[in-house]
Amino acid sequence: MSLADYQDRRLDAVAHGGQGDVGDYLALLKPRVMSLVIFTALVGLLIAPGGIHPVLGAVAILCIAVGAGASGALNMWYDADIDAVMSRTARRPIPAGKVTPDEALAFGLTLSAFSVLVLGLAVNWLAAGLLAFTIFFYAVVYTMWLKRSTPQNIVIGGAAGAFPPMIGWAAVTGTVTVESIVLFLIIFMWTPPHFWALSLFKRGDYEAARVPMLPVVAGEDATRTQILVYSVLLAPIGVAPTLLGFASLVYGVAAAVLGVAFVWYAWRVYARREGDAARKAAVRLFAFSLVYLFLVFALLLADSVVARLIAGGWL
Repeated sequence: MSLADYQDRRLDAVAHGGQGDVGDYLALLKPRVMSLVIFTALVGLLIAPGGIHPVLGAVAILCIAVGAGASGALNMWYDADIDAVMSRTARRPIPAGKVTPDEALAFGLTLSAFSVLVLGLAVNWLAAGLLAFTIFFYAVVYTMWLKRSTPQNIVIGGAAGAFPPMIGWAAVTGTVTVESIVLFLIIFMWTPPHFWALSLFKRGDYEAARVPMLPVVAGEDATRTQILVYSVLLAPIGVAPTLLGFASLVYGVAAAVLGVAFVWYAWRVYARREGDAARKAAVRLFAFSLVYLFLVFALLLADSVVARLIAGGWL
């Protein structure tokens, strides 16, 4: 869709009001991103020392999920012009004329306030403060500033997606500790190679939308180098829970194997620079990066459950 077509749809939607249904408003929440946020936050909450009442734990996860959805809605509100010209986002509710920008903005702000207020009142204000900062960082720092101004957008902006396990941890403990910072760092270092792999095979979309992603600004070869560098840095951070004593040796070995696999996929991206082979290598790294993050956090959760069963005499 061209920008002119988007402007016509936008004017029509504003004139007649949004025609969005429940599905369109759910789409504003970015449910795929929300599912990853929920999972990592849940792991942070469940592996934190001590405990939390199940009802309060459920409230905490619900608030984190709603806050993540609010961030997505605010992102779609501000980025509607970009979404309109990118093939993978052109059918989102605002470019499609189903929801007006004002409706999306009101929706996002309402959910933001609700999620932070309820988390603070029901659980604790440190977790609520971290959630508020995460929403602000994603909607303002990343979406409104970094995304359109620097090829390092995803490096700095990736912090927003790295906070959920720290928020989950803080909901239980009321503190930010080294362990929760390690959980943050795993996602923070994972984000650049994950999104740069996507930007390699979606470069045309970013060029059309004039988003300064690294392949557009610095070129594909420089992006491949950066993907490899960040992948090499990520691998030992994934093992850090074992090195710091809050995960077992079994987890450490599994995380090391996953880290080596991640570096191997990144090396294939670095080495294959021409034609269809280059595109396939980027697609495979992107797909594996999702598997990597899921397995690392699933293994952390399983490791914690086994440790507690052993400590309680159940195993």
